[in-house]
Amino acid sequence: MDIVFASHNAHKRAEVEGIMAAIWPEVRLIAPSGEAPDETGDTFQENALIKARAGHAASGVATIADDSGICVDALGGEPGVRSARYSPSGDDGDNLELLLRNLGDSQERRAHFVCAVAFVADGEEHVLERSWHGSIATAPAGSGGFGYDPIFIPEGESVTAAELAPDEKSAISHRGQAFRALADFLRVWRGE
Repeated sequence: MDIVFASHNAHKRAEVEGIMAAIWPEVRLIAPSGEAPDETGDTFQENALIKARAGHAASGVATIADDSGICVDALGGEPGVRSARYSPSGDDGDNLELLLRNLGDSQERRAHFVCAVAFVADGEEHVLERSWHGSIATAPAGSGGFGYDPIFIPEGESVTAAELAPDEKSAISHRGQAFRALADFLRVWRGE
């Protein structure tokens, strides 16, 4: 089964391809055509739908897309849906540096990642969302993952997400949870 995965983020594509290969190897994710749409939604679910609708409109093929980010309690839920564009440059390193600077010496370091996944096909739209709870480290650690992984310590772990092996991260992450749930939905949708 071919499905467009409407993401222009190479790190995210690689992570999702790994997740899907492990849980549903018959699915082949196709790169999107055209430009990425503007993410103008106020929620992760709205932005995921914007991307999935655009991918489906450009390809005519069933399309999935996700929108994800990190929400920090002490920052009122920031950066939230603006996670990828938190700093002026939008660079991963600049984003997490700004988050750490804004958090400062706060003792309140609880945070959670959110991943909303949207599926769009002819006459069908479905969105689901999963979260991954933890806290923000005082300094980056680890070279794996991407985005805010070097400063996110998952609940029950003593290391950052960037220090976990890819399969360990996928087993517990917001994105791993969301795409496993999506795979379950798609199997029902296909009548399997």
